[in-house]
Amino acid sequence: MMIKPRTKTPDIDINLVNDAKWKLSDQKPEHFTMVVFYRGKHCPICKTYLQTIQKNMDAFKNKGINVIAISSDTEEKAKASYENWEVSDLPIGYNFPIEEAREWNLYISKGIKDEPEQFIEPALFLIDPEQTLYASSIQTMPFARPKIEDILKSIDFVLEKDYPARGEA
Repeated sequence: MMIKPRTKTPDIDINLVNDAKWKLSDQKPEHFTMVVFYRGKHCPICKTYLQTIQKNMDAFKNKGINVIAISSDTEEKAKASYENWEVSDLPIGYNFPIEEAREWNLYISKGIKDEPEQFIEPALFLIDPEQTLYASSIQTMPFARPKIEDILKSIDFVLEKDYPARGEA
C-alpha cells in the first residue's frame, strides 16, 4: 500500500558505514529528514547524485534537514562507495532489506551484468519530525531524479510559505 503524505512512514533501523546505527524514529530534525534510497555501488549516476548531496550538506544542515542515503548494498560495497565517492559528511546506510523496501513502495530490479541479484531503485523522501511523509519521489530507473538544488529551493518555499504536504486525498 502506498505511503500517503501526512501519514506515518515505516521506521528504518539501519547500520551505517561508520559502524554506527541510525533509526528514523530517533531523528529530531528542525524541519525534515531527507531519506535518499540509491541503487548501490554499481551505479555511476548514484555516485554523482550522492556527491551532489555531499556538496550541499551544509545547506541542508542550515535549513534544519537531516540527510541519509541508503542502499541494499552489502557492508563491504557500501564502505567502498563511502571511501571512493568522497561523501564523508553523508551518513550511508547499507543492507536495507528488499522486504522493507517494498513497504516503502520502492521499485526493485533484478540485476544484469555486474549488478547485484536484486537491488532497490532510487527514491527520495522528506519526512517531518513526527515521522509523517511530507513529499516523495520514487523512480523506476536511475534517471530523472529530483535535482538537489531544486529540493533546496523547494524547502525554502515550503518553510517560508508554511506550505502543507500535498497528495493525501
